[in-house]
Amino acid sequence: MSFNIFTFARKINRPLLLDGAMGSLLQQKGIKSEGELWTAKANLKNPEVVYDIHLSYIKAGADIITTNTFRTNPVAVNSQSKIKFEKLVKASVQLAKDAAKGQNVLIAGSNAPAEDCYQVERRISKKELERNHKRHIDELTKNECDFVLNETQSHFDEIKIICDYCYSKNVPFVISLLVNEKLTLLSGENILEVLKYLLNRSPLCIGFNCITPKVFRKIFFKLNLDYNWGMYLNLGGGKYHDKKFNTSLSPINYAKIITNYLNERPSFVGGCCGSNPNHIKKLRQVLDGKLNN
Repeated sequence: MSFNIFTFARKINRPLLLDGAMGSLLQQKGIKSEGELWTAKANLKNPEVVYDIHLSYIKAGADIITTNTFRTNPVAVNSQSKIKFEKLVKASVQLAKDAAKGQNVLIAGSNAPAEDCYQVERRISKKELERNHKRHIDELTKNECDFVLNETQSHFDEIKIICDYCYSKNVPFVISLLVNEKLTLLSGENILEVLKYLLNRSPLCIGFNCITPKVFRKIFFKLNLDYNWGMYLNLGGGKYHDKKFNTSLSPINYAKIITNYLNERPSFVGGCCGSNPNHIKKLRQVLDGKLNN
């Protein structure tokens, strides 16, 4: 990016619209959630389904679509499959590009936690952790994503590795945090401590994702959001580790929740687990001033 489009979005009081969930839609389209790499393997086994999901979000009005690379990172792939992670990343980014061809849409390269998103105890070494993120970020950059979306990040050691690497390599990046009801990371650090660190590493934007509207409300009243920020909340009705994703918020109700925060000039909004193109379409109507009940 020649300039920070998230800063531009904040200035014009019109947040960019991020897409929604991939996994729950893959399930709805008949892709079985077998093994940890089921979403990643869909890039090779069911590319037409992944492509169609990207296209459905673009048609719903998304300004940004996210590559299906949430679980294509080296730690996950190398321990579970003979397929090289580079092949999965390349296929995923290309599918997103194909769907966005001819459209004014940004491609966000998803870089998730090296291990399970909700895992508290670390099972890999610091060296493995660093190698995982450097290689995955390099591959997303090599395949020309517009920026790297480091999402659902909940451990401070991992956040530091990601931010330091992106900062040192001039990789445009967004960091999106997962915090609990106590407003701490799963690794225990208070969100204020984390934000102080992040703001010294020049992310394009700081996001909050996969948290409930209730938890985000706590964040909203706790923090002074005077920087580029965004959110895409968890709309699921079950627990984090449920294999089947259920939606607990209708598109209109989710849109009303998001509307409550627009006066604070978020740089982007979107949907996380349990969302679908109908949620994004309704958010588009909100942003365009055309919301109808």
